[in-house]
This record gives sequence, structure tokens and C-alpha cells, in this order.
Amino acid sequence: MRLAIETFLGGQGAVVDVRSPGEFRQGHIPGAHNLPLFDDGQRAQVGTTYNHKGRQAAVLEGLALVGPRLESLGQELVRLAALTPAAPLRLHCWRGGMRSESVAWLAQGLDLEVVVLQGGYKAYRSWAQALFGRTWPLRLLGGRTGSGKTELLLELQARGVAVIDLEGLANHRGSSFGGLGQAEQPSSEHFENLLATALWPLRQAQTIWLEDESAQVGRCRIPAGLWSQMKQAPLLAVQRPLEARLDHLVTLYGNQGQAGLAEATQRIARRLGPQRTALALEAIAQENWHGACRQILDYYDRCYDHGLQGRHALVSISGAPSQSAGSPGPSAQAAPGPAGEQPRPWDMGLAPAPEAAEQLLAAGLIGPVSPRLGPD
Repeated sequence: MRLAIETFLGGQGAVVDVRSPGEFRQGHIPGAHNLPLFDDGQRAQVGTTYNHKGRQAAVLEGLALVGPRLESLGQELVRLAALTPAAPLRLHCWRGGMRSESVAWLAQGLDLEVVVLQGGYKAYRSWAQALFGRTWPLRLLGGRTGSGKTELLLELQARGVAVIDLEGLANHRGSSFGGLGQAEQPSSEHFENLLATALWPLRQAQTIWLEDESAQVGRCRIPAGLWSQMKQAPLLAVQRPLEARLDHLVTLYGNQGQAGLAEATQRIARRLGPQRTALALEAIAQENWHGACRQILDYYDRCYDHGLQGRHALVSISGAPSQSAGSPGPSAQAAPGPAGEQPRPWDMGLAPAPEAAEQLLAAGLIGPVSPRLGPD
């Protein structure tokens, strides 16, 4: 049985990707298991035969390559089916062609229930790209580097707010230093797949919160359709005292070692300037992490402040910005202001992320929204 993409994704059985390991590494449906019919070299070999000798010769060559592995492939299908015994295996290849059909035939010969994705992984990628082009009710959480925006977003998510953690999906904190201590980044293609998987369940949310990011998070590029909406989305800026920001950055990066920190500093030396670069590198050599961060923040703060120009403010307070983390005031609101109005920062003071999240919810700036799941 062949299923359309959303029906396929809504199933419960194990997703089995029968493409080659290289194809799988480049990008795959999140959570899928790779059970390659051919390895990378064999795939290229069969493709060459198809181009030069035709389909029949390619099929015969494929049979010769796969024949010795039929038993092990069957054993792996049985194992994967046992992960969700009440649901059929969900198979796909690149276009829903011979590779998935061949593995489906093997599964059926083993009395395993199986469905195949119509159009294969290619259909999934088209679906993901279309998803990013839909209109989404985006809101951005901004603030200078070290304000703890990611931690605050995660606390809000734990309280029922619809949140997408772009930096978590990208394994990168978004600056020259953002890859330190992180796992290897996914490819941009797979980052898009992860993002689509995070976005789809929120399709009926009233608002979706993301961190204010540049177009790339490390090497992962935010899809154009979503990025264009982020540039127009209202922004709520949060504010922390400088010393609190320095403490937070030292907690994140102070254990990353001199070499990594020095290399990341050198990458922004031209923009940091020779004097501040020299002072930052000297502080790093002395393991004076606060001193190094203080020099580097000058550059990031200037970049952030410049980036606020022309943005749609999320008007946080009627009148002056809050001066107390515990005093949000009765006039808090969360309506978008006109383009070009400078976002007025919400002063979080020294409140830890859980307390700050409660303050934002209590002030009505961010409402907990548990999106309903299901078809539109």
C-alpha cells in the first residue's frame, strides 16, 4: 500500500529508509532507521549500469549484489517490525521506486505488514519546503548575547508555550563561539528536516516563539520561506545586567579551553578590532574568562543593537520599560508595534530562567498555548 506524505508521517510504525548510507547522512526523515539496499559504491555501480545498459541490466546487477544479503536484510526487517508490533513498517527510498518496492516484497514474504511512501524521500522534501512557505504566527525573543534567551525559551516551552529551539536543532549557539562544546552540526538539508518535524505539530498554535537569529545558525541556513517571515515578526527583547550576562557566558564557555576560545576570537578579529582582539586573547591566555567576555561583548552588543533598527517591536509595556524584574505592571501587552519602533526591553534582572518565564506569563506577554494536533 502506498501512502501520501502526511498519512505516512502520521503513522506509528518504524520508518525504514532503504537509501544508501551517504544519502541518509545528507538528510533523512527524523527518527528513521537506515536499512540500505545498496551501499554507496553499489548504488553508483547500478546507476552507471542503468545509464549505459538499461533497466534490465541494472535490475540483474542489483539482484546479484543484494542476493547474498537477503537473509540479513530480512532479519533486520523482523527486528524493526518488532519495535511497533501493532503498526506496519513504513518504507521509503528516494522516489518510491524499485528499492522500496524490493524491500516491501521481502517484508511481505516474511508476513510483515508494510506501507510505502508515495514519491519517497523526494516527496518528503517537497512537503517540508512547502511547509516553510506557509504563513506562521511567529514571535521572536531577542536580547543581547548572554541574556539566557535559549534557556528562557525552553522554560516557556515546558509551560505549554509553542516554541521552536533553532539553536538546539542546529547544535550551535549562533555566534563564532557557538559550536564550542556542541555535537556535530547536521547538514543544512537535515536541519530543515528537523525544523519541519518541530514545526508541523504547531500548525494550529496561536503564536510560535523562536529566538531572534541571523539567517544561519552556524552552517545551518534557516529556510528562505521561514526566514522571510522571521524578519517581519514582532520581537520581544529581554534585558539582563552586564555582570549577569558575563556570568552566564563564562558558565557556557569557560570550560571550553584556551585553544578553542582563542580560535573563535581570531575569527572575528577584523570586526572586533586589533585592540580588543589583543585584550581578549591576553585574557584568554590568563584564563580570565570574564575579562575576555567583556571585550568580546562590545562587538556583539553593537551588532545586536544595530540589528534592531527597523524591526517590528512587540510592545511589552505601555510607557517606560520595566526597571524591576518583579514588577511587570498592569499595562503589559503583547501587540505588535509599528515597524521601526525600537523594541523596549523587558528587564529580567537577576531572575533565573524558570522565574523569568513565570514573570512573562504572569504579565501576559507570552501566553501558554498547547496547540491542537490533527489535520487542518
